[in-house]
Amino acid sequence: MQPINDVFKFDANNEHDTDRFGAAFAELLEPGQVVALVGPLGAGKTRLVQAIAVALGVERKDVTSPTFLLIQEYAGRLPLYHFDTYRLRDSDEFLELGADELIYGLGVCLIEWADRVSDVLPHDLLRIEIETTGPTSRRFAVSGTGPRSSELADRLTVQLRSRRQPGMNT
Repeated sequence: MQPINDVFKFDANNEHDTDRFGAAFAELLEPGQVVALVGPLGAGKTRLVQAIAVALGVERKDVTSPTFLLIQEYAGRLPLYHFDTYRLRDSDEFLELGADELIYGLGVCLIEWADRVSDVLPHDLLRIEIETTGPTSRRFAVSGTGPRSSELADRLTVQLRSRRQPGMNT
């Protein structure tokens, strides 16, 4: 999953900033988009999924980490599939869940710990690396690994710049 465009960075100082980032991102999502969420334990992967899901019309209380369920499905403006691959042994186990049908379907797939199953993910996906920068602050590094996802990353950059969002660090 090597990026083909420049990496766009957004610094979220608090959860409100994460919500703004997630809302801007959700506005641009289209059916079939796969998003790889990468970061250490506690970095905020599920919190970002909550922000995106709420912006797509899902109740925040309904969005939880699928650590033990492995896949959560949410109905919003677009079908949203939330994967957590932390507990999987390998990519074969991911595929046995029926993940390939979902990642090549008409919904949006947000995959936590995507680096663990990267060998079976589409070549064109959006990658968000999350870094903890303080007790409530995070840095989101967004890049595309193919033409479609790179165009989405570029549109997100333009959208946040046009809104003069604080936290941008491109």
